[in-house]
Amino acid sequence: MNDYEPPYDRTTKILRLVAEISECIGRYTAFSEQTLTPQLRRANRIRTIQASLEIEQNTLSLEQVTAVLDGKSVLGHPKEVQEVRNAFIVYEALDQLTPTSSKDLLEAHQLLMAGLIDEAGSYRSGSVGVAQGNDIIHLAPPAERVPFLIKDLLDWLKETDEHPLVASCVFHYEFEFIHPFADGNGRMGRLWQTLILREWKALFAYLPVETIIRDRQSTYYKKLAESDNTGKATAFVEFMLEAIQESMQQAISTDQASDQVSDQVSTQVNDQVKRLIKAVGSGERSSAELMKSLQLAHAPTFRKNYLTPALEDSWIERTQPDSPRSPTQRYRLTLKGREKFEE
Repeated sequence: MNDYEPPYDRTTKILRLVAEISECIGRYTAFSEQTLTPQLRRANRIRTIQASLEIEQNTLSLEQVTAVLDGKSVLGHPKEVQEVRNAFIVYEALDQLTPTSSKDLLEAHQLLMAGLIDEAGSYRSGSVGVAQGNDIIHLAPPAERVPFLIKDLLDWLKETDEHPLVASCVFHYEFEFIHPFADGNGRMGRLWQTLILREWKALFAYLPVETIIRDRQSTYYKKLAESDNTGKATAFVEFMLEAIQESMQQAISTDQASDQVSDQVSTQVNDQVKRLIKAVGSGERSSAELMKSLQLAHAPTFRKNYLTPALEDSWIERTQPDSPRSPTQRYRLTLKGREKFEE
C-alpha cells in the first residue's frame, strides 16, 4: 500500500471547475462524433505539438510543423525539426502507453528526446534547476531520489480515488517538481497529463490544451512557482483546470463547429496572427509592447510566427514602412485587420 499523498487542497474553485468541465464533456463528445474526422484529429494534434514545443522556445510555426510532418523540407534548425518529429511519434504512440507504468514513462521519454540528449530514456544523473534570468527559481530533488519519487507518484496515481481531472493536474505539478529528466520535463509533463485524461475519456487525446498553456505561458510558470512556495499543488491545479475548460469551450464553440474540415489546417495556421491582431487593437504598438501583451519572451518566435505572417498577409502595417528597422517603429492594423478585429 502506497502511503504517499501529494499535498493539495480541494478548493471550491476546483470543485466548480470539475463540475463545469464534466458538463462540457457531453457537448464536446456530441460535437466530436459529428465533426472530429481523421483530418481534424491530425490538425488538432499538430496544434498540440506546435504549442507544446513553442513553450520550450521552438520557433517553428504551425505551418512549418505541418510541413515537417508531411515530409516536406523547411527552413529551420535541425534540432527543432527533430523535436517536431519526435513529438509526433510519441503522441501517436499514446494508445500503447499506460500512465501508471514507469517503463512506459521512460520509453516515452526515449521517443521524445531521441537524438537530442544523451540521457534519452533514462532518469537524470545530475542536479537540475529551473532558471529565470540569472536566478534559480526551482532546484529539483537530488538525482538519486528521482526513481523513488517517481515510483511513489505513479503508485499514488494508480491507487487514488481522486477525480481524473484533478489527479492529472496534481501529477503534472508533482512531475515538474521532481524534474526527473535532464531535459524534456515540460513536454513530458504535458504529454503525461494528456495520457492520464485520455485513459479516462478518449476525447482528450485530441483536445489541444497546450495551445491555452502557450497563450498563458507566463501564468503557467507563475502558478508552478506559487505551488512551490506554498508546498501544495493547489494553485497549479486550478490553473490547469481553467486551461482544460477553456480548451473544451473553444472546441465546441459555434465558429469551430461550423468550420469546414478542408479549411481546418489553414485556419489554424492563422491562430497566432489572430492573437496579434487582437494585441494591436485600435492603436499603434511597438514590438516590445506586442510581445508583452502576447506574453512572449523569445523575439525570434514572435517575429517568425506572429509579426512576419501578419505583415505579409497585410493584417498589420508599419507606421514607418520606409524604415523597417527603425528603433521607433510601431505597428497598426490595416483596413483588413480592423475588419477582422471588429468581428
